[in-house]
Amino acid sequence: MITFQYSHLRSVTEADVKAFDSRIARADEAIRNRSGAGNDFLGWVDLPVNYDREEFARIKEAAQKIKRDSDILLVIGIGGSYLGARAVIEFLQGVYYNGKRKNTPDIYFIGNSFNGEELKNVLELCEGKDVSVNVISKSGTTTESAIAFRIVREYLAKRYTPAELSSRIYATTDRSRGALRQMSTENGYETFVIPDDIGGRFSVLTPVGLLPIACAGIDIDALMAGAAAEREALFSAGLSNDAYRYAIVRNLLLERGKAVEVLASYDPSFRFLGEWFKQLFGESEGKQKKGLFPASVVYSSDLHSLGQFMQDGSPILFETVCTLSKPATRDLTVPFEEANADGLNYLAGEAMYKINKKAMLGTLLAHEQGGTETLLIRYDVKDARTLGELIYFFELSCAASGYLLEVNPFDQPGVEAYKKNMFALLGKPGYEEQRASLEEQLKNI
Repeated sequence: MITFQYSHLRSVTEADVKAFDSRIARADEAIRNRSGAGNDFLGWVDLPVNYDREEFARIKEAAQKIKRDSDILLVIGIGGSYLGARAVIEFLQGVYYNGKRKNTPDIYFIGNSFNGEELKNVLELCEGKDVSVNVISKSGTTTESAIAFRIVREYLAKRYTPAELSSRIYATTDRSRGALRQMSTENGYETFVIPDDIGGRFSVLTPVGLLPIACAGIDIDALMAGAAAEREALFSAGLSNDAYRYAIVRNLLLERGKAVEVLASYDPSFRFLGEWFKQLFGESEGKQKKGLFPASVVYSSDLHSLGQFMQDGSPILFETVCTLSKPATRDLTVPFEEANADGLNYLAGEAMYKINKKAMLGTLLAHEQGGTETLLIRYDVKDARTLGELIYFFELSCAASGYLLEVNPFDQPGVEAYKKNMFALLGKPGYEEQRASLEEQLKNI
């Protein structure tokens, strides 16, 4: 169960939240009735209870095959095509997943930058190993991913026959169109569908995320069940549900001058959930010169760097802390030492979970005393079902928050600007005139 707490805030009252009643009602109607801007991309709303069961079964079968015949799975994708899967895997299987002894393949996420050194390093890790590939792109022409896929195909073609290579490539793409769909048909790749009505940043519970997640040995049935349970709980609660309240409070703080929301966790394995959060909210809300800038930190490590700014810096931000409300199932205790040279015997026998919790509470009090307000999002246990709940909570909050801002939460017009300039500067056919103009502008850079 996911719970949101803000009652301790000094600047937000229940009356302030209630004043949003009419606005959140409009946002709710836009989501439930698919009547708002971007309504063609609301498929995620019902996805946890309305997904393709046959394809879901094929995902599990493909994952079993990959686990049997592969030491390494290369996941090629950018943005929503990899962030969600990586976030789920690291949160549930740990940051050091690839170094663990296990009966699942190591998983490397590539094709999300233009850095050749990084890609070369990953290919070197593949030497002497059996490799499978999951390439994820609706069009098949996303530049970062398409380049990586071309390089990987060339590399693996030296090790496998064409038939063997085709059996090791899994494409997650459009149902019927695009370069990757055509390539898959021509080469016999097994394919999974990116739904037309779900955008990339909302796609973690589609085949985009589910195949890599299943390959990591994670229970995707439990993940979907958690999302379904959270969907039912939130919509049953009506306009007062915690996802909407979170959307309201963050917009209230924005209206009162806060420009940045910092998502914080005291669990290192939460780091990529923070990265997923940044794309989800940043790409959904950052339009028309509106929106909160989403950032993320992992405490207590970042308390020794950004903690100074959080405590005493410019008052432009607030924190949203995601925290485990029950003791961790895997934990350590501090041992007793007779000499007590480090002075830690006062902690002897204490669980690390308890120490971490006290660090969180101490930080919360210190930051509030320094003027930084903190919201709390709690989850009960660290498992696949609970993570499904948390994913759905954030997705619904994000959609509602975008509608409160009166922007389309599901488009990303600003993302296309860099692509057009890049294509022109690289000499892509059709961009010749723009290239000359850009090169003139770059003379002084």
